[in-house]
Amino acid sequence: MHKIKQQAGTLVRQIALFGWVQARCCAFAVALFGGMAAVRMLPPLPVARYDLLLAYGVLLTVVCRLLGWETRRDLAVVAVCHVLGLVFELVKVHVGAWSYPEPALTKVAGVPLYGGFMYAAVGSYGCRTWRLLELSFTGYRARVTAVVAAFLYVNFLTHHWLPDLRWVLGGLLLCATWGTWMYFTVGERRHRMPLALSFALVGFFLWLAENVATYLGAWRYPYQLHGWEPVSMSKWVSWALLITVSFVVRANWPGRPARRAVARYP
Repeated sequence: MHKIKQQAGTLVRQIALFGWVQARCCAFAVALFGGMAAVRMLPPLPVARYDLLLAYGVLLTVVCRLLGWETRRDLAVVAVCHVLGLVFELVKVHVGAWSYPEPALTKVAGVPLYGGFMYAAVGSYGCRTWRLLELSFTGYRARVTAVVAAFLYVNFLTHHWLPDLRWVLGGLLLCATWGTWMYFTVGERRHRMPLALSFALVGFFLWLAENVATYLGAWRYPYQLHGWEPVSMSKWVSWALLITVSFVVRANWPGRPARRAVARYP
């Protein structure tokens, strides 16, 4: 009985510590959503809300660098995610997948420039997770995974005109990551999980974040223009697939490789 209680106590401490580390990894995203909520509660101002959010996003990026939350390498990865996100937004808004209905000076083809910060927040989360949890991998097929991720990104841009191959590509992603384990450190203990499972879990929490963002008016799907409704569960699958893009950007960015995994289990 004593051993069972001890194991239960260890499990609780590990879960609590893991939650704390995850909260730290989400620092940029939480601050960004906090800014969205704060701007929404402000009285009418002569400056457009989207323009304020752009200025806030830039300021937040500078503060994160000064506080040491982001390294130079992290900032480079985050910048790439920002650009990829803006391209994604330009295409999606053009075809009417969603919209930014409010006016702003910093809108290009209907997309406010602050929109890229939401993808930058995903990149920031990935970079901080990589460092704070000391991520490393075994069985990772870098080239194959990168190629599948690139095709997934292109498919999400082109499926409005060409056949949608996300399920086929999702199957190829499972094949590419089959046998790939992600190792991470919580406290003094080393854990592991299948890489594909980590994509599914991150995709789920991004789906939750998307619900919060649309509720705060960050953007609107057509069915939300006359009143907020929950985001479709299908977006969970989309995020689980799309997260591979930011993962591949971070995994293949030049620099010192991650520490080799050591199989230490609880």
